[in-house]
Formats: sequence, structure tokens, C-alpha cells
Amino acid sequence: MEEAGGEEYLFKIVVIGDSAVGKSNLLSRFARDEFDHNSKATIGVEFQTQVVELDGKEVKAQVWDTAGQERFRAVTSAYYRGAVGALVVYDISRKITFESVKRWLDELNTHCDTAVARMLVGNKCDLENIREVSVDEGKSLAEEGLFFIETSALDSTNVNKAFEIVIREIYEKVSRKILNSDSYKAELSVNRVSVDLSKQNSTFSCCSR
Repeated sequence: MEEAGGEEYLFKIVVIGDSAVGKSNLLSRFARDEFDHNSKATIGVEFQTQVVELDGKEVKAQVWDTAGQERFRAVTSAYYRGAVGALVVYDISRKITFESVKRWLDELNTHCDTAVARMLVGNKCDLENIREVSVDEGKSLAEEGLFFIETSALDSTNVNKAFEIVIREIYEKVSRKILNSDSYKAELSVNRVSVDLSKQNSTFSCCSR
């Protein structure tokens, strides 16, 4: 779909991780700058769309909140299809959620292209006084091919930055044809999104915070 300012892009990003690590609040903080102190477990999958600008082009980041509870695994697995970015989230105050990260990465590898942009997110960094996972532990795990950042959906620390890094990485991989556009263009064709793979050396700015 062509617009006055150029092509329109749509990138599907999944947010995965154990239940209660703060996935829904990360998404609501990024998309609406909101935090729900009474957030309940997500049933199934929901998504929000946020618009950013890269190199003068409109990019829609369609961010999917995938339920972390085991009984919903069969429901959510289908929603990995077409994803070109992923945030793998754990809670820095609950070591068990960090120990689950490798399982989530294995699932991501099963359902997605290996070139998918990946970010390891240590959420709830405002809970420093009850931290169970060190920054160094997070960085060490991320050396296996992931970006790494610690965030707090509660006080907004690094939330926009985490999503911006992933979106920029997707755009650059699409531009360099590292990501196979056909896999997600087919999935998102109902949105009539046109992707031009010839553009390279993009600059990034976020126009919606």
C-alpha cells in the first residue's frame, strides 16, 4: 500500500516468556504509555499496533502478547507464524522465569526464521532489592545471539528503547535481505502491506511515545 510519504511497513513482533513476568504491561506501556497495577493473566493472545518512523517511512509494529501459561501453548504457537521480531521476557526477581528463557528460545526457533530479531528482556528492574538474576547473567545468556536490556514497565525504564532496537534491527535485516520477506508478507497480505527490500542504510526515529 503506497502512501504520500512512501511505502508502509508492518512488522509482527511477539512478546514471550513465563506468566506474570510483565509482558502485558510492557506492551501497554509501549503502545499506550499505561501501566495496570491489577493486570491479570492474558487469555490466549492479544496485540497492539504502534506506529514509528524509520528513514521517513511509516512502520507499524504489530506487537503480540502471547500467553505464557502452559495450558495455552497450543493456542499461542500458531501466532509465531509471520513474526519477524521477538522479545523474550523474564522477571529479574524470579530466577525460575530466567531459567525458562532457553525453553522459550527453543520454541521460537521451532516456529520462526532463525534471522528473527531477538531481544532478551529482564523486566521489573525496579525490584532491585529482591533481584534474583544479575545483569551479568542476562548479558551472558544474550551472548548467544540476542540483544539484551533490562526494563521496568512500572516506571517506563528502557521500554521504548527495547522495542525500538528490535524494530530497527528488523528493518535493517529486511533491507539487507537477511530476513525472508515472503514468509511474513504472505501472513500479513490481508493488510495490503508493500515491502520494498531495496532500501538500505536506514536511520531511525520514534515518532510515537
